[in-house]
Amino acid sequence: MSDSTLLLIIAIAAVVAAIAIVAAVGFRLSRSHRELGTDAERATFRTLHSAAAAGAQLRNGLEPAGALKASKQLRSLLNCAAFAMTDESQLLAWDGAGAAAKQPDSDVVMRLAAQTLGNGRTHVAVLDSALRESLGLPATGADLKAAVICPITVDSRAAGVVIILSKQPSAGLVRATSEVAAWVSAQVELAELSASRTLLAEAEVRALRAQISPHFIYNSLNAIASFINTDPQRARDLVVEFADFTRYSFRRHGDFTTLAEELRCIDRYLLLESARFGDRLQVSLQIAPEVLSTVIPFLSLQPLVENAVRHGLEAKIGKGLIQLSARDLGAFTEVTIEDDGVGMDPEQLRLVLGGQHDGTHVGLRNVDTRLRQVYGDDHGLTIDTAVGHGMLITMTVPKNQPGHDA
Repeated sequence: MSDSTLLLIIAIAAVVAAIAIVAAVGFRLSRSHRELGTDAERATFRTLHSAAAAGAQLRNGLEPAGALKASKQLRSLLNCAAFAMTDESQLLAWDGAGAAAKQPDSDVVMRLAAQTLGNGRTHVAVLDSALRESLGLPATGADLKAAVICPITVDSRAAGVVIILSKQPSAGLVRATSEVAAWVSAQVELAELSASRTLLAEAEVRALRAQISPHFIYNSLNAIASFINTDPQRARDLVVEFADFTRYSFRRHGDFTTLAEELRCIDRYLLLESARFGDRLQVSLQIAPEVLSTVIPFLSLQPLVENAVRHGLEAKIGKGLIQLSARDLGAFTEVTIEDDGVGMDPEQLRLVLGGQHDGTHVGLRNVDTRLRQVYGDDHGLTIDTAVGHGMLITMTVPKNQPGHDA
């Protein structure tokens, strides 16, 4: 093959390859254009994407790490030179570009935010030479003309501010910044609501522990004391059971446990109560082995069993039976606690569960409230009772619980 023929073949191959590359790029661009739609749709997508990404970073409220990551998204959203976020006392995040890339001193930024923090209103500050110098901006080439400061409002108070630096603070940009600050406010309020619900759940666990403490501990110690002289070995065994029960009940870690752990706690509790009631207390257990690993809220079963003993059987003449069962319902585990005690008036039960009746049966309401908070209203306690006809309590929890570690 001559050199000229070889060069011709190479040239043709190069042209074909170039055409293929151009065709592929054109196909990808046209496909991308079809998928994203119009310019307005693409702009909407970018806005929603930035908001979603920033929202995920503000899940824990106004804290520096999340605020900084959110600020990067929100600066891009507003297309401003710098975006800052503060709480009531300090600069949390500063994200800037070009002349505004360097983060200024926190005290300088807080002086800029003071007026908005004081009155909760948006205001625009002109960047004169003194303010520019304090913010660390170049004195020459003053492209940045103003700062827009908008409040982050939580419970009708300014919990912080959003600050942007801009070349030209148009009315549209001021309004857009105000909307972003309002959106940040909503995210912070959601974070505080979530924290409040967590604190409420912890308070309810403390209330359950307080309920266990005075009544049960006093009776258990009396029962143990009664065996010291007549049956010292049993007294020692009961002391060990009592120690294990209180160690579990008053542990300081974890909001969840397994059904197996809770049943061990209940077993110790019933052993201690049997020392007091003798053969008056009868217990029947029917537990499917496959549900023992089910995760449940900590101290969600023991108060129900204590309610059966304390309010169902203690006032009953003669023997009483408590039946505890757990069975597999596919995606759910169903647990029932039934007693043949004195029962309860259904109207009184309704008032107890609604928080309109103080005093006895506090454990029922606390457990019902916690189950609804964790799993939704469909998973509250189901209770069947009537005066003189005992009580049947049913609790159903999902087996698959992402994020709930025992």
